[in-house]
Amino acid sequence: MRVISSAEIDRALTFPALVDALSDAFRGDMVTPVRHHHEIERAGSHGTLLLMPSWTGPATKGGFVGVKVVSVFPENGKKNLPSVMGSYLLMDGETGQPVAVLDGTRLTVWRTAAASALAARHLAHPDASRMVMVGAGALAPFIIRAHMSQRPIREVRLWNHRPEKAESVAAELRAEGLPVTAVTELEAALREADLVSCATLSTAPIVKGAWLKEGAHLDLVGAFNLKMREADDEALRRGQVYVDTDAAKTEGGDVAVSIQKGAISEGHVRGTLFDLCRNPPQRSDKAITVFKSVGTALEDLTAAMLVWRSLANPS
Repeated sequence: MRVISSAEIDRALTFPALVDALSDAFRGDMVTPVRHHHEIERAGSHGTLLLMPSWTGPATKGGFVGVKVVSVFPENGKKNLPSVMGSYLLMDGETGQPVAVLDGTRLTVWRTAAASALAARHLAHPDASRMVMVGAGALAPFIIRAHMSQRPIREVRLWNHRPEKAESVAAELRAEGLPVTAVTELEAALREADLVSCATLSTAPIVKGAWLKEGAHLDLVGAFNLKMREADDEALRRGQVYVDTDAAKTEGGDVAVSIQKGAISEGHVRGTLFDLCRNPPQRSDKAITVFKSVGTALEDLTAAMLVWRSLANPS
């Protein structure tokens, strides 16, 4: 059985290829049971354990079975550790024989960013050129690269609750040749943004609906439990809301919280990534669109298969 490192995953994947693979997967025949979700209480902190299985359906040749084991410990930043860590076990779909263990943390950031970019492919304005990235954690560089693979982004403004972190990440991305600038005035940046992406651990809304201009697309990636929020109710009320899966109506912050408190109805959610990929909507230039993701094992399996096949058949 092969152990696949984060560096190997980075060499194997590109966002154009992964976004296309996810688009096919959301139109395909993968089987994805409800994930196991367990809260782990610790003195002075808490964690979450997720078990996320998925497998390819009978119509898929050379199929696979996979499961990701993920831990989420929000206080890890104080220990200079990632908040989210995990491992992915990939198995042969015919025999169940394990073929690889992949760095689940790295796989997660790739597939999470790619899912947001896939939604933006259908929801963001085709000419979107100004992006605001809210949050400067491990996901931020991947989300920026992913969106830039799908839209003609010419300017990225990066905001973080700790300005020095935004400056540091922006400098690293500029060294790659990406047009990223750190900002401290979030409202001003958001009022000009065509595309806004949030990946934070905030427990209170950061993005206000009143700040979003006509035609903007809002991508909500953080807020993975019901105690967290990244956007206020007004942002969701103003927007045409889509989610990655129906689980986002009951799990995670933002959409699920707004539904629970009656700020929006469940019917306000127009569809899922399955719907977007199978029946893409007609987009209005003036409509605000919102995408909320909570993650699905289908995305992990798709990314793992792409990595495995890329390493087995290098170009």
